[in-house]
Amino acid sequence: MPAKPAKNGKPSRPRPGAPQRILETDLYEPLRNLLQRCGYKVRGEVLSCDLVAVKDKQIVVIEQKLRLNLELLAQAAQRQKITESVYVAVPVEEVQRWGRRWRSIRHVCQRLELGLILVDLKKKPPQAQVEFHPVTAPRRKKHDLVRAVLQEVEMRSVDGNKGGASRIPLLTAYRENCIHIAVCLDLYGPLSPKALRELGTGAKTLSILSNNFHGWFDRIGHGLYSLRPEGHAALASYPELVHFWRSQHTGGDPSHE
Repeated sequence: MPAKPAKNGKPSRPRPGAPQRILETDLYEPLRNLLQRCGYKVRGEVLSCDLVAVKDKQIVVIEQKLRLNLELLAQAAQRQKITESVYVAVPVEEVQRWGRRWRSIRHVCQRLELGLILVDLKKKPPQAQVEFHPVTAPRRKKHDLVRAVLQEVEMRSVDGNKGGASRIPLLTAYRENCIHIAVCLDLYGPLSPKALRELGTGAKTLSILSNNFHGWFDRIGHGLYSLRPEGHAALASYPELVHFWRSQHTGGDPSHE
C-alpha cells in the first residue's frame, strides 16, 4: 500500500521493519537461476511469455504471478501451443493462502498438464523449487510460433528483460539489432549498410536503417548513415548490451568505452 500522506502533504516514510512490497518481477531471478543451473539459455518476456528457456531446441515456458488464479492458468494453457513443457510459478506463500484447498489447486494444474514451481523470496538468496513437472499428452503445436520463439531467444545476446514486467519498453531481438548498429556508428562514425553487415549487424541492417523506426539514424549521403543525437541518448538506456557489443568490437579495450 502507498505510504499515507503526512500533515504537510508529503508521503511519510515507510515504518522500519514494515514488510516490503513484492513485485511479480521479483520471481524472475530465482526462476532464471534454477534453469541456468540445468544448462538452459534463459530470456525474459519473449513473445508474451514471461520466461522462455531453451536447451537443444527444447523449449520451456514459465508464466509467473503473485497469485495462482484463473488468469495465470489461462495464460499457461495458451503457451501449450508452443511447447508441452509449460510451468506456472507463484510465491510459496500461495500454499498457505489456499490452505486445505491447495491439494485441489495442484490437481487442477496437473489435469491441465502444467508444471508448478514455488518461489521462496524470504530465503537468501531467493530459491525456486519444482513441485511437479508437466505430464502431457501429445498435442498439436503451432510450428510457426515455435520457430518464432526459438529465433527470438537465439537472436538476443543478453537477457535484458525481467519476466513479468509490464508497461516498460522490452528489449526485443529487433531492438537489440538496432542497438548493435547504433554502437557501430558510435564507435566508427558514418558507415554504409555493407560495412555494417561486415561488422556483424546482420541481414536486416538495410531495412532497419531505411525504416528508422526509432528515429536513431540519419542518411547523410548515398548509402551512408550516421547516428543522430537521439541514437546516442538511447545507448545510455541499455548499458549492459552496449558494453557487450563494444567489447565484441574492441576486444574489451577500455579506451573505447
